[in-house]
Amino acid sequence: QVQVVESGGGLVQPGGSLRLSCAASGNFFSISNMGWYRQTPGKQRELVAFITSAGVTNYADSVKGRFIVSRDNAKNMVYLQMNVLKPEDTAVYYCNANARTTQGIIGYWGQGTQVSVSS
Repeated sequence: QVQVVESGGGLVQPGGSLRLSCAASGNFFSISNMGWYRQTPGKQRELVAFITSAGVTNYADSVKGRFIVSRDNAKNMVYLQMNVLKPEDTAVYYCNANARTTQGIIGYWGQGTQVSVSS
């Protein structure tokens, strides 16, 4: 079993910052790609940013230049620094971790953390 737990969401004013954290734990050899996704009611979950185990990153166009994804491989953690937040960034943010297990590489999701941007 692999557990993925996010933290750090909350309410922030437009232009503010938040930092999300995500920890993967459990029975696996290592974690490959880790990513952040977000979802609003009635819409599909969308990729925000991901980072490989080598540190290669990719961002959605809507967050480029504002969000920074990073990770600590020793702790199996991934972070999302969100700056210059906009109301349209309001969503539930989910962490995804791809774990190398005895059954191959399996993707696991966290329970999500709410980010609300409002004055």
